Amino acid sequence: MQATRGTSLTSDDSAEIPWRPSARHRLLFAVVALAAYCVDLATKVLAVAHLRPGEPRDVVGGLLRLDLVRNPGAAFSTGTSYTLVLSVIALVAAGVVVRFGRRLGDRTWAVALGLLLAGVCGNLTDRVFREPGVLRGHVVDFLELPHWPVFNVADMLIDSAVVLIVIQTWRGIGITGTRHAKS
Repeated sequence: MQATRGTSLTSDDSAEIPWRPSARHRLLFAVVALAAYCVDLATKVLAVAHLRPGEPRDVVGGLLRLDLVRNPGAAFSTGTSYTLVLSVIALVAAGVVVRFGRRLGDRTWAVALGLLLAGVCGNLTDRVFREPGVLRGHVVDFLELPHWPVFNVADMLIDSAVVLIVIQTWRGIGITGTRHAKS
């Protein structure tokens, strides 16, 4: 049987999808996530080993101070009595990010989701393995800027990811790398 000009002789379902997830982008996502997670974990281990709560150390004049704080809550120490809920939300968020990571077709999205996964997993690791117990552990925060709450590398990773996601969304570039028309 002969197909009409421009139609496929096979019933390839992928022909309906204008993009294909790229192994290159998934690898970038995984490498960024793993490397950033390791940096977060290493900085927290160093902070716990070398800092004492209530004994801050100035590092860069008055610009950066190291101050060990155990945070049971979310950003800015909000929701301190909801540690278990925050842990469950982080587990769900990590799962969602991994699921989206399977559809990657854009480098910037790969980096953004890698940073997001690393940040979420970095703070989740504290909640799982630190005192007072599983899914109730306190997050290690140790970086302090003037007039800003104490934070950690995982928080910076999450914030950086959000900035990249907003930029890509504003540019109209979807997670698959396809451009969406601006309204």
